[in-house]
Amino acid sequence: MAPHKAPDASRRSDRSRRAIYDAALALVGENGYRRTTIEGIAARAGVGKQTIYRWWPSKAAVLMEAFLDLAARAAEQAVPEGAAVSQGGGEYGIPDTGDLAADLKLVLRATVDELNDPLMEAPTRALTAEGIVDAKLGAEFIEKLLDPQLALYVTRLRAAQEAGHLRADADPRIALELLIAPLTHRWLLRTLPLTHAYADTIVDYALGGLTPRP
Repeated sequence: MAPHKAPDASRRSDRSRRAIYDAALALVGENGYRRTTIEGIAARAGVGKQTIYRWWPSKAAVLMEAFLDLAARAAEQAVPEGAAVSQGGGEYGIPDTGDLAADLKLVLRATVDELNDPLMEAPTRALTAEGIVDAKLGAEFIEKLLDPQLALYVTRLRAAQEAGHLRADADPRIALELLIAPLTHRWLLRTLPLTHAYADTIVDYALGGLTPRP
């Protein structure tokens, strides 16, 4: 008789954690942040709510970790060719091919694809909306997800300044807002389609300006 093999506790924990992530994201997309509960997440995931409370102190903590995991997986699937993996886990640097416009267009196109992805869109909208009225959640969303992503733009824009491809007196943080804000505005309002062509135009306008040149 073959010896009895003990269950792999770590594998079981990984499966449970993944089920909780998926349940939390599905429910916040279906019902919104406020109507999503620990009890509901536990029921959808097929685990006891004690399991959730053993790993996370609150619903916000569950959803934030689930969303960060989703964003990391999306980045791994959509990493642009030539981009370098950072040490932060799941984040990718903006490629530096020497062509600033082409590099920014590549990354903004990937952002468009991410925002249009149904798996990302619903939880992103729910957490964005709740972050506006819940200052603590909004601050955590910015600190853990938004700021690390924006820092990648700052790094690339500073490299462009050093190479003489961007005005030396330009503030990289303001410059990146010229790129990111239009995408976010169109996505939030859903007024017009969010497309690659739109992303390319944003880069052209931001780098080239709108006034005629001599």
